[in-house]
Amino acid sequence: MGLFNVTRPASFLLTGIPGLESSHSWLAGPLCVMYAVALGGNTVILQAVRVEPSLHKPMYYLLSMLSFSDVAMSLATLPTVLRTFCLNARNIAFDACLIQMFLIHSFSMMESGILLAMSFDRYVAICDPLHYATVLTNGVIVGMGVAVTARSFVTLFPLPFLIMRLPICRSNVLSHSYCLHPDMMKLACADITINSIYGLFVLVSTFGMDLFSIFLSYVLILRSVLAIASHEERLKALNTCVSHILAVLAFYVPMIGVSTVHRFGKHVPRYIHVLMSNVYLFVPPVLNPLIYSAKTKEIRRAIVRMFRRIKM
Repeated sequence: MGLFNVTRPASFLLTGIPGLESSHSWLAGPLCVMYAVALGGNTVILQAVRVEPSLHKPMYYLLSMLSFSDVAMSLATLPTVLRTFCLNARNIAFDACLIQMFLIHSFSMMESGILLAMSFDRYVAICDPLHYATVLTNGVIVGMGVAVTARSFVTLFPLPFLIMRLPICRSNVLSHSYCLHPDMMKLACADITINSIYGLFVLVSTFGMDLFSIFLSYVLILRSVLAIASHEERLKALNTCVSHILAVLAFYVPMIGVSTVHRFGKHVPRYIHVLMSNVYLFVPPVLNPLIYSAKTKEIRRAIVRMFRRIKM
């Protein structure tokens, strides 16, 4: 059956939170606040890294990449989420849904790759500080950014076509206020084995390997830190990793929870699926700028100086 000769709906119907439809207008307020924090906080960090010479270092260039991916993720979900909760406008065209699905999964994979690159930065800074400047040059950082972006788009390029080949005739109602690959493929009235296998392959070969590599880097970091004689110096070295560790936890804990529930939680209430997916997409872009602003004094000082210049 050809790609363009299958049954598919002209549009999908998005869903807010099942069972709380009457409260969607009330939930719109907190969602708007979360989007404002995510977009505003990450934009401030991007601007601070751009204008502050003291932040023109590999660690902060990587942080600006993380902030960019968070802004992009927020912008990818914002239109449909706010339309669903604020206006009860639930329709989304089939092609628009495919594009949103691709962007959400791509920016999520980009964030995973950037977190891995940031763990490498911490590894070199702590385990091989004398060669830090020669290992992590501007060219290497740019190369990391290009590699992370290319990996995301190349790996996920087949997803829209895997959906387009499926006849969708069971329903056109999605489970979320945005489009995701697992949600869309479940509406097909055909064999979705290829979609499931490819989705699992992507999950293990990218997110899984990234998480394993991050874990391995921190094992090596911890071994190096424990070899430091001074207790104060050990704490100082570990303190430089706290922000990154919190960002990793904010990203991977919800993602692992969502993946587990989607694959093994068939009897879990539907609203749990939706809430966990929302946490996975909305929480990291909100928490990351707060974490780095609170835990990294260089970022905090740069932001204060930037706003003082604006007032003047």
